[in-house]
Amino acid sequence: MDTARQFAIDDSKANHEIMTNLDDVKLLRNLAYINGKWVSGAHFRPVFNPANNEIIGYFTQLAASQVSSAIDSAEHAFTAWRQLQADQRGDYLRKWQQLILAAKHDLARLMVLEQGKTLAEAVGEIEYGASFIGWFAEEARRSYGETIPSHIAHAQLFAVREPIGVAGLITPWNFPSAMITRKAAAAMAMGCSVVVKPASETPFSALALAELADRAGIPPGVFNVVTADAKTVANVFCQSDKVKALSFTGSTPIGKQLLRDAADTVKKCSMELGGNAPFIVLPDMDVQQAAQAAAEAKFQTSGQDCLAANRIFVPQNHFHEFVEHFATQVNNQVVGNGLQADCTIGPLVNHSAVEKAQSLLNDALIKGATIVAQANLPPNTQTDGCFFPPTLLVGVKPEMAVYREENFCPIAIVMPYADLEQVITMSNDTEYGLAAYVYGHDIHQIWQCLRGLAFGMVSVNSVKMTGHPIPFGGIKQSGLGREGSKHGLEEFSEIKYCCLGNLPTVSGS
Repeated sequence: MDTARQFAIDDSKANHEIMTNLDDVKLLRNLAYINGKWVSGAHFRPVFNPANNEIIGYFTQLAASQVSSAIDSAEHAFTAWRQLQADQRGDYLRKWQQLILAAKHDLARLMVLEQGKTLAEAVGEIEYGASFIGWFAEEARRSYGETIPSHIAHAQLFAVREPIGVAGLITPWNFPSAMITRKAAAAMAMGCSVVVKPASETPFSALALAELADRAGIPPGVFNVVTADAKTVANVFCQSDKVKALSFTGSTPIGKQLLRDAADTVKKCSMELGGNAPFIVLPDMDVQQAAQAAAEAKFQTSGQDCLAANRIFVPQNHFHEFVEHFATQVNNQVVGNGLQADCTIGPLVNHSAVEKAQSLLNDALIKGATIVAQANLPPNTQTDGCFFPPTLLVGVKPEMAVYREENFCPIAIVMPYADLEQVITMSNDTEYGLAAYVYGHDIHQIWQCLRGLAFGMVSVNSVKMTGHPIPFGGIKQSGLGREGSKHGLEEFSEIKYCCLGNLPTVSGS
């Protein structure tokens, strides 16, 4: 049986789960979106619902030549797109944003089915992602240049900021909608065209955004989505002279490899990589309140979040009380299908993620850690889903993998500390430097943490720290560049310096 016919037979059954959950079934797309058209590859790949391991649909797999074609289309579209006024590009983006918000419940249900997060989290992500489109639609009008006092006689000096060209965007599965809009909106508002490579675990969220971009009238070739093997797309992006900027969100090892591969064409690279966030409870903080906040910071997106609190540090004299309160938070977690109304934490994205979580837990237990609390799992989890129980560990040591690595799972570790200098040193003891949390009231200690913590973002007394106006990004091996805020435009633009000389008047003219 040929591939196309087999796909049609399998897909009609598999798509039923999505179809019955969507009001607008046309949001379900399984072909790539190139130059304003839906394009099929030679093969199709299944997408699994992590809550029950059932296939929810199939999506096409492009060849390298088709990815190159998308880049060609983006390069062709770039010429006209960059020549539009910033507010004209903003009009297209605002229309796209409006359509996304109008469809947010469908988009959220689609996300739950392919990614696993709770419906409330998914709705929040759609709104969060749409906010970047609105922000950059306005911010592009403030992409100012500068005048420069001249050191050259009879010359005027100035600099302008111009769009860099075609941008290749590689996005992750844990935020399958917002990581696209945060990158694409900045690039498109600046005047760039984009080619998006979504994660193979979550292609339908990206393709639904393409459907809405099409409805918004965004010109063909400006926004493209290619679905193909990750290595294939990365190779084409990195080797193409036409791709001028590469933006990646994902693991640090893959980010390093992309930087090496992109070096031959000297691309402008922005990288949002791994994290190992500390959560510091200061001595004057209410212990119960801190435990609740720490649980929220840890278990968001089932722990599959680069901002998740990986290491929780508590003063020695409050340690046991904090552990008791945090254990209550763990035991109160309701694990299940994200579409369930009472669900507070969904499955991990796939079985590999479950196996990695279990290996981290086993390593910690073998080396002396102790489980204090562990939430209940729904029945039949061994065969029907990719669930892992929220777990609280104590007795964790720095040599354990769960302490050193970005664990990306709902394993929480709580450790005591003696004084502020020690906890800042412990917090900084990582190659990562994305985000950190501090909870307390003493402004002197808060200030010491704010200045002493080697992280790109520090949030005090708030689990929520991100949003469209802030410069999101890390230091050390957590990445390069910033997303969101006015700085998000910088990743997709270059400064052109201009020297305008005053020629002498020609005699007789």
